[in-house]
Amino acid sequence: MNSAEKQENLERQENQEKRAVIQVRNVSMLFNLNKERIDSLKEYVIKFLRRQLFFTEFWALSDVSFEVLQGEVFGILGLNGAGKSTLLKVIAGVYKPTRGRVLIEGAVAPLIELGAGFDLEFTARENVFMNGAMLGHSSKYMLERYQEIMDFADLWEFENVPLKNFSSGMVGRLGFAIATSVQPDILIADEILGVGDFKFQARCEDRIRNMIQNGTTVLLVSHSIETVKSMCSRALLMEKGRVAAYGDTEDICALYESR
Repeated sequence: MNSAEKQENLERQENQEKRAVIQVRNVSMLFNLNKERIDSLKEYVIKFLRRQLFFTEFWALSDVSFEVLQGEVFGILGLNGAGKSTLLKVIAGVYKPTRGRVLIEGAVAPLIELGAGFDLEFTARENVFMNGAMLGHSSKYMLERYQEIMDFADLWEFENVPLKNFSSGMVGRLGFAIATSVQPDILIADEILGVGDFKFQARCEDRIRNMIQNGTTVLLVSHSIETVKSMCSRALLMEKGRVAAYGDTEDICALYESR
């Protein structure tokens, strides 16, 4: 047995000893798409009462199954419209699957649509505490981490400025800093390494790597092949809501690039 085979067997043995902390079992997600434009709530109610609402069924996910092991960095690849973001929202509990189920072990920090819970009329400081409350953190907890959050986001100059005056990159930086101010058991990240300028992206990657070193399991969606190759041990390729392939990162990335 050569050294490469020994290393592969060792990795396989280590994976067998780790438990699955994310189990996605035969998950399907159905959306009903409205066939016609409705311009007001009144029009919607009238059509609903007259049973004149017509929908087209769209299966965003179809019979998706895979698992992620404890401490693993797992990548999800796919072209636009493949179902990646929908899958993450199902795993994060934003959507309830139409069929199948998701089993999660541990506390989850979802980095999906950073800043989605912000109020643009509030200042950066106000949004830190409001967003923290939405994530289940107390005011005392957020106060203890406030300086770290603002330092990481590098937004002290705009601390008391309403978010409506922020660029999308600044909003994303604040959202990332808040969401990663804790050490979660599982981190679910959707293209978050594209937030801000290249310097901030490097800080994001460093913070995620630090979480990984401390045992956080990471589920990562990215269009960057290099990011997935450098960070993920295994990956999954999505196509039209289905699992096209699932396994070793190098093999999955090669398959994705060939599409």
